[in-house]
Amino acid sequence: MTAAPSPATLAPTALIDSDHPAVIEFARRATAADARERAVELYYMVRDGFRYDPYRVDLSVEGLRASRVLECGYGWCVPKAALLAAAARASGIPARVGYADVRNHLSTERLRNILKTDLYIWHGYTELWLEDGWVKATPAFNLALCERFGIHPLNWDGRDDSLYHPYDREGRRHMEYVSQRGSFDDVPVTRIAADFAAMYPGWAKAPDEGADFAQDAAREAR
Repeated sequence: MTAAPSPATLAPTALIDSDHPAVIEFARRATAADARERAVELYYMVRDGFRYDPYRVDLSVEGLRASRVLECGYGWCVPKAALLAAAARASGIPARVGYADVRNHLSTERLRNILKTDLYIWHGYTELWLEDGWVKATPAFNLALCERFGIHPLNWDGRDDSLYHPYDREGRRHMEYVSQRGSFDDVPVTRIAADFAAMYPGWAKAPDEGADFAQDAAREAR
């Protein structure tokens, strides 16, 4: 985690499209002069500005592109991490995306029926180069969803890694990191799509009409 950033961590890519006009405009909303403070602004803008929705997963290049989250107003962990990386690059902050396999002990019945497991592969987060080091940030779960699920929101100060809490507010198991996939200068869409097709053949299908992850979470958390 100490290797200095390469030029690729500031360059636009097919999926971390930091040169997209909507991404550039979004990044400009973070106005702090200090890079760390600006990164923190961007983190909360991505975390809370776009709802987390694992019911609508598009594994195409277009579906995983950072600018797609801006277009749709929602995303799941992989594209939301890409958006934070793209916004950081557009703001002059080196960034890349990282992935881990995690065991999520809190989910919804609908999602458990789709996945047939509580193991989530290729869970996405962002790594930003701040104050001479790489720092992890996980902008997936928006604040409103955390409150409905009864889990601690992931706050971030730009200095310490922002990773999921192992327990929720009631002391129940929430998230367990099983293995690391590594860090990438662009979203490895081909690998993610192939592994998801093998692991979760039903996840990328169209959701049931009217399916709402936040509503399901709120109802089942009661």
